[in-house]
Parts: sequence; C-alpha cells; structure tokens
Amino acid sequence: MIKVVIADDEVKVCQLICGLIDWKSVDMKIVGVAHNGIEALELIKNLQPDLMITDIRMPGYDGLELINLGKQMKKDIDFIIISGYSHFEYAQSAIKYGVSDYLLKPINKNELLNTLHKTREKYKQRTEQLSSEEQLRLRLQSNIEKLRSGFFAEILLQKGVDQADVEINKVNEVYHFKFRLGCFQVFIVKIDYDYDDIHENIKILEEKITQILRGHLQSECYDMEIYFKNSRAYCVLNYRIDNQKTIRKKLRTCLDEILVQKSLFHRIEFTIGLGTAVENIRQLGDSLKTAEWTIGQRLMEGTGKLLDDASIPDFSSDRNTLIADLTKDMKNSLEVLDKNGVMVAIDSLKEQVLNKPNISGQEILCLVMEVCNIYLILLRNCQFNIDNGERFYETFSLRADLCSSSWELFVYLSKIISGSLDAIIEDKKQADIKPIRTAKQYIQQNYMNPITLKDISSLVGFNDSYFSSLFKKECGKNFSEYLSEVRMNKAKELLKETNLCIADICQTVGYNDLKHFTKSFRKFTALKPNEYRKLYA
Repeated sequence: MIKVVIADDEVKVCQLICGLIDWKSVDMKIVGVAHNGIEALELIKNLQPDLMITDIRMPGYDGLELINLGKQMKKDIDFIIISGYSHFEYAQSAIKYGVSDYLLKPINKNELLNTLHKTREKYKQRTEQLSSEEQLRLRLQSNIEKLRSGFFAEILLQKGVDQADVEINKVNEVYHFKFRLGCFQVFIVKIDYDYDDIHENIKILEEKITQILRGHLQSECYDMEIYFKNSRAYCVLNYRIDNQKTIRKKLRTCLDEILVQKSLFHRIEFTIGLGTAVENIRQLGDSLKTAEWTIGQRLMEGTGKLLDDASIPDFSSDRNTLIADLTKDMKNSLEVLDKNGVMVAIDSLKEQVLNKPNISGQEILCLVMEVCNIYLILLRNCQFNIDNGERFYETFSLRADLCSSSWELFVYLSKIISGSLDAIIEDKKQADIKPIRTAKQYIQQNYMNPITLKDISSLVGFNDSYFSSLFKKECGKNFSEYLSEVRMNKAKELLKETNLCIADICQTVGYNDLKHFTKSFRKFTALKPNEYRKLYA
C-alpha cells in the first residue's frame, strides 16, 4: 500500500479528500492528516509517507518550503499540490521542485481519482512493484501511444502527404485506432504563454489538458487521440453523425475547465479552434486546415473562446501590395541604417493591417512572419551581419506563435527588430570607432612629421571623403583641426617645460614655417608663443 498524508489548513478540505474516494481501490492508505506546514513536516519525519497531498499555502511552512524540506527528509516522496486561487509563482516553483501533479479547488472526484491512478503507476514503476502482466501492459500501452502519435506525425501534420489513399481499415491496422464510419473532426487547443515563464512547466499542463479532454470526450467517441506540438493540442475525434451537438457541448465544458488552469499560471491563454466535421477520413486534412485557420482568429476575436469556421472571414487582404510597400521603405532605411525609418515602416504596416475589415488572424500571422524574413534578407543584402540568422528566424517564429492578439504580435515584431538593429548599430559604431582610434593614436605618435588626410585614410583603409566625414562625426572636429590641436598642445608643453627657442619648437611639432606656426598658435591660445611662455613658464 502507498502511504498518503493529507495537508491543508482547511479541516473541511481534508475531510473531503479523505472521504471522496475509496483509497483501497487505488492501493493507497491515508496514514496522517495535518493542518499546517509544521505538522505536515513532522508527519513526513515520523511516518515516512510515499505521497503527500498538500495545499500550496499553509501556516507554518508553505507548500514550497514543505516540498523542499520534505524531499530532504525522504528523497523519493511524491507531492500533489492543491491551490484554490491564483498563486502561480508558488505553483510554478513547486512544479520545478518536481511535484507529480496539481489539483485546483473545488476538488473534483474524477480529477482526484485520475491523478492518483497516474501517481500510483509512476510509484510502482519506480519501486519495481509491477507484476509481469502490468509491465507487459505498460509496454504495450507505450508502443500503442507511439503508433497513434505516428498518425499525426506521418499523415495528418506531414506536409505533402497525399491523404486521398487514406482508408479507415488501413489506419486502424497500422496506427492501432478503432475508427468507424461516422463523423471525423479535428480541433486544436491553442496555448499562448510567456515562453520564459512557463516553458519548463508545459508538460504538466499538457497532461492536465489531456486529462480534461479525455474525461469529457472519450465516452462520446468511437475513438479519439491527442497530439501536442508547437503549443497546440491537436485532437482527432471519430463519433456518430447524430452526436455533433453533444460533442460541441462537451467541448465548451472542456474549455471552461481548461480556463480554470489560468489561476495557476501567469500570462497564459487558451483557445479552442474547431475544424469542419467531415464524413470521410480522407477529408481529415480539410478539417485540420479549418481548425488551424480558426485558431488564427483568436488574434482578432480574443482568446478563451470556442471558435469555429463560421468566424473565418471570406476577405483576402491585398498582401502583395502591403509587402511591396514595406519592403521598399525598409530597404531604403536599412541602406543608411536608419532605425527610426524601419520602425515607422512597421508601424505603418500595422496601422494598415489592423484597420482592414475582415482580415483574418492567420493572414496577420503569416504577414508578420514574412516581414521578419524580408528584414533578414535585406540585412544580408546591405552587408550587415546578424548572428545565426536561421536561429533568429526560428526563435522569432516560436515566440510569435505564442502571441495571443494581433496587437501583441506587432509589439513583439517591433521589439525584436528594434533590438536587432540596436545591436547592429552598436557593432557598426564600434567598427567605425576602431579606425578613428587608430588614426588618433598615429597622430599622437607622429605629429612631428608631415601628415595628410590621404595618409591617414590609407592607413585605416577608407577613402578620403568617407574618413573625413566619419572623423568629424566621431570627434566633433575635422581632421585638420584635430592635428593642429595635438601640435599646439605639444607646443604649449614645450614652451612651459623647456628652454628651446620658438623656431626649434616650431620644427619639433611639425611646422616648417615659423610665421604659419605663430599664426596657428595665436589662433589656438589667443597669445603669441613668446607671450604664452612669459605667462606660464
């Protein structure tokens, strides 16, 4: 028997959990109940339970402290956390500590039972207490799950696969389904979230979504399967033709339960996109296509909804014109590295797109992806380097797909391109500064010799015109003024610290003409060389 401790500061919650199910039926026994973190930790120490079901917030030690300290006392103890309101920081941290699952208040009997069955199976696998029959069953189940997932990976989601030859009997035989004649339908649960906040915890959320969907839909279908990819739960349903209304009603119930999970996760949105119901398995690809298109509409209509193909607008935007205008404006700005011009071009596109009637969310997503691609192409054409361009596009694609509105999508596009341009501008600035530093260092070391703009330009590898412009931009004065300043400062130093005659100083600082030197010195200091020496020597 698996030993269980219940911990919650609400006595009624503990009583509910204890009496909600037949614990013997899941090979478990409640060995203790605690109403604060200190009591719970004491029970772990004294009773060495295998599983603790605990509230995330309690007096004494909260859930996080309890999990941390409990695992120090008993390394292999499992935890299931309970939460009744939004404590996503605690919940996500707890999940990172390795809790087995979580339950939301009010606790549902079926959800608790499913969670305990899953925990029991993991426990027995870990402790090698499974019988040979159970081990064989689990291996078969694992193989069947892989086969059924293959239907999505190899047929349904694989681009370029001709689905005209797909037959029910063949699919059932190869992929281990139990499809029958009736309705086939694809729907998608789209998860939009902050990648940095939730990515590590997405697996436990996927398990919860699977549990909810199967709990409500399995009994209404001949067969169903769920496949997670790219922040989507793809689900194929096969059911009786007269069962469409029931399926839709059940999907609304599923959505309501899935939306409850928002209380435990920060900045997360859920939407269900319903594909067209078809009566031939060969048309599943069409159902998938409408489901994907429908999911795109969350960008326009908002998340937290059950969307269907009735919400897809018929209008197709004049995309080519929009892209051509943006490309032209962006190209002109990038050629002179005008960041503001690039951002204005993107803002202009955003205004045009978001003010268009009937434009679809899918079109907006595709448009934004194309803008990113065009930006990278134009950067290469302008000879600007961006580290790992392919990786840049992949990361952009991944995170753009997690945006939950068209406004958020354009904000993300602007943020990424703005940051990229800042890095390029800084790199170019550093690249431009280096030759200026080289030039200034050369002048400091060779001011006593004849130096021309052509000499320095050649030294740093630029033409005279570009170097002259760059030098003035970086130094605030032109090349001749800087050279004169260096020579005059050296002359001032020699006048103050040596007894050299003015003619010798004139030669030492690079002047051949005493009259020219005197005129330049007076212009620089408002004094003649001999007057300067009298005042400062």
